Amino acid sequence: MAEIIPSINSPTFEEVQEKIKKVEPYVRWAHLDVTDGVFSKHLTWHDPQDLPRLETKLKLEVHLMIEEPEKAVDQWLTEPIKRVIVHLEAAKDLDFIIDKCRKSGKEIGIAINPETFWGKLIPFLDKVDLVQILAVNPGPPGQKMQEGILDKLTHLRKACPDCQIEIDGGVNPETIEIAHKAGADLFISGFMFKFPDLKKAVEGLKKQLKADIIHL
Repeated sequence: MAEIIPSINSPTFEEVQEKIKKVEPYVRWAHLDVTDGVFSKHLTWHDPQDLPRLETKLKLEVHLMIEEPEKAVDQWLTEPIKRVIVHLEAAKDLDFIIDKCRKSGKEIGIAINPETFWGKLIPFLDKVDLVQILAVNPGPPGQKMQEGILDKLTHLRKACPDCQIEIDGGVNPETIEIAHKAGADLFISGFMFKFPDLKKAVEGLKKQLKADIIHL
């Protein structure tokens, strides 16, 4: 089953709250981009102490694009976060993070940057809930999907037919169908925030998939 997950890439907590409320009627999940200005030069809201003030019916996944996520992961293992995604390139001890998430009852995903060989994910495929292919450099929204990403998806899907594979970056009506055919089933996109009618924009993405979609 395929699913659209809006990407919340914002500089302030107030904007995070605003965007979540806008998409809340149309999706089940939202994706919080968290950068620290180190792993990515781009800086977003990244203060987990704000989470208790975040009231939403949505399930939230947090994408930690930060250095040494081992030092910060505990702070993100709280409601309303349901899933934590960390980068293979940034983590020094992925098994430590996986164990932390499991003990807290949270799902865990591992992401790789566009230049990272997809095969590095293989040792973790049976340990995590999803793997993510980042199709753009960690940073600001609105970037184009890089070349070679579709090949990564295809290889990863062949290696793990039953895995949840998420693609993040450059997902729009022109790229979503081919990314699905290549192997992705979770689609992180901020495309809908460009339009005043978010419902129409989300439905437009779903129509392009031409696949079984998870509906509300």
